[in-house]
Amino acid sequence: MKKISLCTILVLATINSMAQKKLIERYLSNKTDSSRRASFMPVPVFRYTQEIGLEFGIGALYSTYLDRKDLTNRSSNFSTVLSASTKGQYNISLKGDVWTKQNTHHYISEVRFKRMPFDFYGVGNETLEANEDRLIQGYVKVGLEAEKLLLPHMYTGLSLGFENYHFTDKEAGGIFTTDQTLIHKVGGSVFYAGISQTYDTRNSNNYTTKGFYGKVTYQYAPDFWGGENFTGSLIKANVRNFWSISPKFVIGVNALFHSVQGKNTPFYLLQQMGNDEMMRGYYTGRYRERNLLAGQAELRYRYNNRFGAVIFGGAGQVFDNGDLSMKSFKPSYGAGGRYFFDPEKGLSVRVDYGIGEKRPNEKRQTGFYISLAEAF
Repeated sequence: MKKISLCTILVLATINSMAQKKLIERYLSNKTDSSRRASFMPVPVFRYTQEIGLEFGIGALYSTYLDRKDLTNRSSNFSTVLSASTKGQYNISLKGDVWTKQNTHHYISEVRFKRMPFDFYGVGNETLEANEDRLIQGYVKVGLEAEKLLLPHMYTGLSLGFENYHFTDKEAGGIFTTDQTLIHKVGGSVFYAGISQTYDTRNSNNYTTKGFYGKVTYQYAPDFWGGENFTGSLIKANVRNFWSISPKFVIGVNALFHSVQGKNTPFYLLQQMGNDEMMRGYYTGRYRERNLLAGQAELRYRYNNRFGAVIFGGAGQVFDNGDLSMKSFKPSYGAGGRYFFDPEKGLSVRVDYGIGEKRPNEKRQTGFYISLAEAF
């Protein structure tokens, strides 16, 4: 009996040791998986802010190749985030980014449901922290886009989108209440359709080390809902370029221009500066206007297949039509770390700390981010 028990313990210990070794090799080994098999990475969501309280949930990224034999086939990625907070915030997000065989078609989809408190500061590039006004936003978004390779590196696409917003002012008498220029304070809906043109020579859609990417999108929102709802155009331009300066160092630059033009433009469709991808360090929506122009550069260091680091810097501003000014650009700079949970595909978890401007009588604006995939 003792022999059986001892054998059982030895077997369990061996299995446990082998499992730990396999886990270490999968997530910490410097080796890459040449089999091009699918990968799955769960990421916990855990943070605390005064506005939403304690937020907790789970995020995950699934990545695969639709043609494992074709080494040029780009990875197709599917991500989801499910989170909630102690003060009534919830967020459900589903995203898909699919590349077919020979990369001849590219499909992008997004479905998002969100209810969250956020701080509104007014409209413009010089809003004040003293005007902070807390709102509750209900948000639904559905976006679909399909692109087809028509010429070498040239993709032409069509897109459809629907967004619905609802707002509740938690602090009556603040700037949200007193600003009479704001349109659709209770919220509204917008439906749009558009076309896009992309030129893409990147060597990877996840962790790019060389190549160029440029995309221009035009979307039109017709008078679908009637009344005083928004009718007009949404314009986006995004360019990126990457240079490999050594086996471990890459320089990337990124610039974008977003604009909304039309009548009855609601405040929630105005372009917002600041997020975990562009102008890191700024609270999303602290500055908002019809137009957003921003750019950044990033120096990436890949220590090995698993770990890396970056430093970044950039500038941007929001502005009304005709009000673009060189002296109004705001700085953004910082650094971050990278963990590549799938080195072969270049899929990473990133941690960034961004620093923004220091306005008179205000604390310097900063932001801390934990996200899946590179900023650009």
